[in-house]
Amino acid sequence: MKYSPTAALGQLIGRMGRMGRKYGVEWWILVVGALIIAGIIFMAVFAHYLAPYGPHDQSAGPQLAPPSAQHWLGTDNLQRDVLSRIIFGARTILGVAILAALLSSTIGITMGLISGYSGGFMDKTLSLVMDSLYSFPGLILAIAFAAMLEPGILSITIAVAVIYIPTYFRLVRGQTLSIKEELYVEAAQAIGAPGKVILWKYIFPNVIATTVVVFTMNVGDAIMIEAALTYLGLGLPPSVVDWGMDLAMGKKFLPSGQWWLITFPGGMISLLALGFTMLGEGLAEILNPRLLER
Repeated sequence: MKYSPTAALGQLIGRMGRMGRKYGVEWWILVVGALIIAGIIFMAVFAHYLAPYGPHDQSAGPQLAPPSAQHWLGTDNLQRDVLSRIIFGARTILGVAILAALLSSTIGITMGLISGYSGGFMDKTLSLVMDSLYSFPGLILAIAFAAMLEPGILSITIAVAVIYIPTYFRLVRGQTLSIKEELYVEAAQAIGAPGKVILWKYIFPNVIATTVVVFTMNVGDAIMIEAALTYLGLGLPPSVVDWGMDLAMGKKFLPSGQWWLITFPGGMISLLALGFTMLGEGLAEILNPRLLER
């Protein structure tokens, strides 16, 4: 049968309509969030093809030129094209936020599984450490770690990742404590299944759905934290193209009327964070078993 793009598009639209009728507004929240994220990822991946100038090109146009047909988002005080810096800056903020969420989820989930399943002294020790970290406000904790590390992408990734490890730990530990009392886990223990097999074959699959939702929301939060650290001068060196860096450099020109230097980077930070938040909210509702029963 010959492939027809029109027929495939019609099937996709029909399938999305059926999902929308099944899940309601939560589905469309998820779709809008996913489209926002996909658009910015596309922009970051194909930055070299989409950006009209290089992010460090200081001969792109006149100094502090407002948005125009030649420079859609204007230029900055170093004659660099703001649109090009927005496009290339997506790579930095996406990379840091996603890597930080992956790092924190890997460590937090692993420690939560081990702590909840093993119990005893290890569980008490890990819980005490994680509760201590959790008691600190996230931004203040990130600032403390960023101040101790050298400026750089790896350093800011670690600083952002640390503040989310307790979130995954507490969530997974609580679910592990409940699931390990289930009959199928007791049966696996009775036949002599090793602890690591029970953890990864019987317990982990039952906690992953919830952690996926937390992951998407944490990426959105990590975007704001990364931008805040860079804005405060604690995250990245000035040579790295980043929306938070552009926001910090553009703030001093706002009183003189150069509004575009902070409006567009700030708007992109908010838009990307909103996309991940909407994706997480949609997933949270769709993966809710009570909703699936409707």
